[in-house]
Amino acid sequence: MASSCACDLRMLVAVVYGLLTTVVLGLGIWRVVVQINEGTSTSSSTDPIGFCQNSGTFQNGRCICPEEWIGLRCTIINFCENSTHINFTFPRIPVGRYGSSMEKCEKETPNAGNPKATRLCNFTDKGEIKLQEVVIGNCSVNLGTLEMQIDDISNKSDSISRDAQVLTSDTNKLTPNNITAATRVVGQIFNTSRNATLQAKEVAVTTVSQLLEASEESFRIAAAAADATFTTLVDQMKNYSLSLENKSVVTPNVVVESVKFSSEKRMGSTGVRFTVQKGASSSLVSSPTSVDTNADDIKPSDQTELQIWLDTTHSNSCGFIIYQNSKLFQSKIFTPHPDFTQRVISGATDQDKNDQSVRMAFRNQSIEGFKFHSFACVYWSFSVNDWATNGCFAEEGTGNFLRCSCNHTTNFAVLMSFKKDYKYPEPLNTLSMVGCALSITGLILTIIFQIVTRKFRKTSVTWVLVSLCMSMLIFNLLFVFGIENSNKNSKDTDTPVSSNNEISNLNNNVPRNPACTVMAALLHYFLLVTFTWTGLSATQLYFLLIRTMKPLPRRFILYASLIGWGIPAIVVAMTVGIIFLKNRNDTKWELYYREEEICWLAGREKGAMESPLVWSFILPVTIILISNVVLFIIITVKVLWKNNQNLTSTKKISSLKKVLSTLSIAVVFGITWILAYLMLIENADFMLFFSYIFCLFNTTQGLQIFILHTVRTRIFQSEAAKVLKSLSSATRPVKWPPSATPLRLRVRMYNMLRSWPILNEHFRLLEPSIITEETTLSETDQANTSN
Repeated sequence: MASSCACDLRMLVAVVYGLLTTVVLGLGIWRVVVQINEGTSTSSSTDPIGFCQNSGTFQNGRCICPEEWIGLRCTIINFCENSTHINFTFPRIPVGRYGSSMEKCEKETPNAGNPKATRLCNFTDKGEIKLQEVVIGNCSVNLGTLEMQIDDISNKSDSISRDAQVLTSDTNKLTPNNITAATRVVGQIFNTSRNATLQAKEVAVTTVSQLLEASEESFRIAAAAADATFTTLVDQMKNYSLSLENKSVVTPNVVVESVKFSSEKRMGSTGVRFTVQKGASSSLVSSPTSVDTNADDIKPSDQTELQIWLDTTHSNSCGFIIYQNSKLFQSKIFTPHPDFTQRVISGATDQDKNDQSVRMAFRNQSIEGFKFHSFACVYWSFSVNDWATNGCFAEEGTGNFLRCSCNHTTNFAVLMSFKKDYKYPEPLNTLSMVGCALSITGLILTIIFQIVTRKFRKTSVTWVLVSLCMSMLIFNLLFVFGIENSNKNSKDTDTPVSSNNEISNLNNNVPRNPACTVMAALLHYFLLVTFTWTGLSATQLYFLLIRTMKPLPRRFILYASLIGWGIPAIVVAMTVGIIFLKNRNDTKWELYYREEEICWLAGREKGAMESPLVWSFILPVTIILISNVVLFIIITVKVLWKNNQNLTSTKKISSLKKVLSTLSIAVVFGITWILAYLMLIENADFMLFFSYIFCLFNTTQGLQIFILHTVRTRIFQSEAAKVLKSLSSATRPVKWPPSATPLRLRVRMYNMLRSWPILNEHFRLLEPSIITEETTLSETDQANTSN
């Protein structure tokens, strides 16, 4: 019966440990994979439950709706329903966009796979949403053949412009070659010498809008092959903006506005102010624009997104263009933040002069997890095909706006740089530091005790345990004194001005700190060493406790030392070397290895193979933890919780002893580190909770080792009693009667209780039962046996 109960208990322990380990590790690995595939970007604000409808997100106190919906809560329809016309079927189309037909050109045609037709969904003059006529493309023409028809634009501008719009309607299929060819075609449509019709030019604006939805990488490749093509298009569009005569063309990614003055309206007017208001979505179709022809300066309001003022004292007309992003302006000297949409505005007059006054106001942007750092007011220089600052000046910002002024007209933008906004819960920092301080103290005492008392204890785990404690001690010291980056972001002002309006300062907002990189490498190394020694500890105990009839492998200590201290060094060296060789041309290559705010491995959302935190730390640590958990279960079931028929103590006392022994091995094996995988849960409350639990268990790991592997030994208790006795005698010079001496009383009680066999077992519980008592071979003995 007793054997059956013991078997059931062992099975229960094995099942519980197995299930917990599988769930925790599985959850952690799953979360890592999900974050790699989907990224970890979240909305910038918490959406009040049920407020924003139809996939709208709550940002900056309002709902940002998808293009298909508008309104305060994204509940007003802003699309045309599915439709069928002339054998063409169209899905739902947002207002202001051309929808592609479901029917595609046949495989044998030059335009195979592209839609046969498109259809515009737009507002009527009465403000009603209505589908326009179907535009049928030519399946025998592709962008390559269309580019060869540029010379016929004067005669075929409408058909060429229409075909270009249809061929670029499926933006997911736009390649760098497609972008280059389409840019050349529409650039010539805007060319005044080609005499294209106004209708062709208006359709060409739609083509440009569609092109701006292609990937940034495709534009970068296209610009490298034919940079002047984009410059020509931008220049021709500026001329087009001056020819509309008080008309506007609005598309999702491009807005063109023209203002022509009459002699009456120019009386007393010094300039024209063009304003772009906040929209319900990211589409420019939902962003209202307004023109004030009698303005003396910029005057942004709470609803203003962007504003520009031109001095038109000596001009008869002016034109404005808004580009939703800067993909047509591929810069070689500035790289914007990938999550930041850089709008570009063009302002021009028919009498452009070098001393013409221009003033602008750009709303300060925000990015989740980052804070605004600096900005520069720039214009696109056609002579160098890049951003320049000549004649432009950054002004002191007020409120939520960045203000710029220039002395000429062209395409303007404000380049912004951001710093990560690092926020740390102070109680968590305090808990980490206190736990590390306790661990450092415990580890020092454990190392000293293990070395000094090795011969008396006659155990074979000294070297492995000392190596584990030494690596853990060094890591804790480095963590406490070195993990904080000396370049940690200071509190910037809300709208700082870039020094001298220099673009170079924007790219170098993170000062280099080689010392932090070295510290990150040391932390990386010693934490890997710590985990490696936990694995070696598990392996050694497996040989000593499970394969008790066989000696340790030959030269086990030598090989263990080479593995424990050598393998992590190889991993760290390879990691730093690979990252440096891959990014050596980047002055900020260090940030591909370490974080900016702390001296620790970078956990970037670029995929597993480009995240050193994943492939050079989490992956090897996961392998070690899995093996440690397996050995832990085997040792727990077969040794610690094995039924001992010779045990004279009660079941309660025996269970306590087994629990203490189990905890002793769990601490050395680093089992509690599996809690780190629970911190990958994306719920903020759960993550914070498990962060506290993780810090509590793992920052005090050194203290736990000290208590379970040092304090519980007979030698330590005996020596501690001597120290306490000497201290007691030193602080109490008066000789007390023997009957009143507390120490002597405890000795008498101890001798009395030892005469009781059952209670004697209780006192033996204060000693490490399995690690220091049941492994009787010393390191010297093991070495002699192995030889």
